[in-house]
Amino acid sequence: MYQSADILQIGQKQPLVFNELDVLLDIERTVPGSVHYAIKRYQKISDWNMDDAGMLIYHYQKNDPAENYLELRFCVSGNVYCRQKQAECNYCKFNASKGCVEKVESVDVLSFSFKPSYLTQFVKSKKQRNVTDEVLAFTHPTSFSKTLPLCGKTRLAIEALLNHNYTDTLENIFINAQTQILLLYSMDCMMGEKEEEVFSCKFLANEADREKIVKAREVLLQHIGEPLTIKELSRKVAINECYLKKGFKELFGTTIFDFYQSQRMEHAKYLLYDKGLSVTEVSSLLGYSSISHFSTAFKKHTGIKPCELLLH
Repeated sequence: MYQSADILQIGQKQPLVFNELDVLLDIERTVPGSVHYAIKRYQKISDWNMDDAGMLIYHYQKNDPAENYLELRFCVSGNVYCRQKQAECNYCKFNASKGCVEKVESVDVLSFSFKPSYLTQFVKSKKQRNVTDEVLAFTHPTSFSKTLPLCGKTRLAIEALLNHNYTDTLENIFINAQTQILLLYSMDCMMGEKEEEVFSCKFLANEADREKIVKAREVLLQHIGEPLTIKELSRKVAINECYLKKGFKELFGTTIFDFYQSQRMEHAKYLLYDKGLSVTEVSSLLGYSSISHFSTAFKKHTGIKPCELLLH
């Protein structure tokens, strides 16, 4: 599915010579039954003429459902990265990055591939009334691809993926969350571009209030194993509870509870499959009072029992 050359070709205006590319970063990971993602960073050749671009690919085979998938591809150029870790670079750690001799201009290519078993959870009604529902439920009858404009929100999500400082468990939680955000924005773009971003919640027109909502999302991710009440969360980000609930739903397209549960279950899959922890250990780490409560929530989200994932 994932071909970095294909993604680069989206935004490239001139022929590419791929054997000349210097790979600066190469990350690839698969969560069974969920998401496969790959992030590659190349050193940009000086005479490249490239536009940032994105693409949504819907692959459908009626007679072979196992081959169905939805893929997001992005190509972003013009970023500059240090070859060394920021904490180890004498220029960067003293905020003298402009003079850093290790800095190189790069092109980032990202791919996210989703299986039907992961996407169908987002379809609330069995009666699909629009293209988005048909695509997520894999009832749209033909394959297609669509070029995606990189709006400001999409760029911010991509930048966050490329520049975060999380590692290990927290990195997995963060990437899962950002991946869902990219899926949301991409599906929104597929339904048609909006001439102007207008919020129904008037207070979201204020940048400071939007930042509080975004901060609330970050706090939820940081407390993935320590459930917070709406009241506690609103106090941490200094915003009214009602504003927090309404603003979160409008900004991220989901309720606080649904977002939090989704991230907990995605993290549970990571702990069970990648880390090899037992169901008992994962249930405890995620703050569940009993294994049965955890198992019920996990099956509701994924369609399988936690013990079944351990057998894969």
